[in-house]
Amino acid sequence: MDKIAFLGLGIMGRGMVDNLLKAGYALTVWNRTARKCAPFIKRGATPAATPAEAVQDADVILYCLADDAAVEAVVFGPQGILEGVRPGQIAVNMTTQLPALSLREAAAYKAKGVHFLDAPVFGSKNEAAHAGLWIVAGGERRIFQRVKPILEKLSATTHYMGGHGKGASMKLVGNLIVASQLHALGEAMILAAKAGLNPRDVLDVLHVTDFKSPIFDGVGAMLVERNFETHFALKLMLKDANLIARFAEQLRAPTPASAVIRETIKTAVNQGWGEENASALIKALEMQAGVEVKA
Repeated sequence: MDKIAFLGLGIMGRGMVDNLLKAGYALTVWNRTARKCAPFIKRGATPAATPAEAVQDADVILYCLADDAAVEAVVFGPQGILEGVRPGQIAVNMTTQLPALSLREAAAYKAKGVHFLDAPVFGSKNEAAHAGLWIVAGGERRIFQRVKPILEKLSATTHYMGGHGKGASMKLVGNLIVASQLHALGEAMILAAKAGLNPRDVLDVLHVTDFKSPIFDGVGAMLVERNFETHFALKLMLKDANLIARFAEQLRAPTPASAVIRETIKTAVNQGWGEENASALIKALEMQAGVEVKA
């Protein structure tokens, strides 16, 4: 069985590490805040002091980090992954990032004789904890097939999207849709409130119609309960919205709706709700409307 190094123990990383340990993999873990490694060390994982140390003995290197800046530091920085790798290893980046950064990583790893996949994930806290993520991968197909058994321990489905950068591209395409659905749900629930509709009755209809969505089902109930427990932080959705804007600009692709959504998210973050769940963007819409969605 492969030896795995896992770097990045945020909300998503912790769930993935938990499932890899359950699957019986020998695991080395690293996190910028070292105390987050403690629960996994108690269960048999080996701690590492630096990213370079973490990857030295691994067959497969997985990392899931907050943003492009974190990837730059952990991969390319002093005592970073590239300083510890050896030929024949496989590095898999599960971070949401610009495809251009994936291409830079692929080239840097190739120079070291290391194979690389960009393989970001769809899903949030619950999917990570219950091995229910959806993984989209870019890179060589044979490398994808090689690590697929590992990825399947973390996911409901895995999808090969093409060469390097294609997994990262698909993640930004998908996140545009996620943000659009959250924004549409917020607008709809506020319109319903102004029309005097019972929000639970509204959700009953959304659950059965041909425009139903798991996001409407899950987030809708949380909205009427005013539950903004963090499964995916709003500040990270703003980071993703900024990435989508940059990616679309690079490709000269029109994304006018996402530009409006990004402004709503920015307003909500500036109001101090960035640490709350991404669904807290509705609070910015409520401010505009002068209403509060209630059960």
